Amino acid sequence: MKKILFMFFVASVLSVSSEKAFAQFEKGDKLLNAGINLGGTYGGGGIGVGASFEGGVHDFVSVGGQADFTTWNYGYFGYKWRYNFFTIAARGSYHYGKHFLKMDNLDLYAGPAIGYRVSSFSDPDGYSGVYDDGYGSGVFFGVFAGARYYFKPNMGVFAEVGYNAAPVKAGIAFKF
Repeated sequence: MKKILFMFFVASVLSVSSEKAFAQFEKGDKLLNAGINLGGTYGGGGIGVGASFEGGVHDFVSVGGQADFTTWNYGYFGYKWRYNFFTIAARGSYHYGKHFLKMDNLDLYAGPAIGYRVSSFSDPDGYSGVYDDGYGSGVFFGVFAGARYYFKPNMGVFAEVGYNAAPVKAGIAFKF
């Protein structure tokens, strides 16, 4: 956790000391997000990692994919269950910030995701085969809204919320 807070501190210092970035989304931009996932799938208190990549196909639209891994533990009275979720999905974003924002270094976006989620469940007490985890693998549908703030022309931070691989995602963003 200290490393994550240090990363955000460094990013904020760099954003104050950097030159103005021209980062509004445009057709042809390639966007990469990499970061942490907070909150678990189906309401668990999980944490994980994830990345997404999108390419601009229109001045307001980008399409691409995402891969996320989230895990969370659950236990009481000596039981320790672990849930793992690996999600791979296609995603698209509508970049709506240009419609009303005058800030060139802020990109606001939202969109859907569709893919496949692999769910696994483990119980060190051996009950994995007896009890169904209730979160079977299958088709995944998600929606998200996010923001990227660029402190350099092609590097910044991002945050996303919604019903996606995790309720909250945050990390570093790159634009190529």
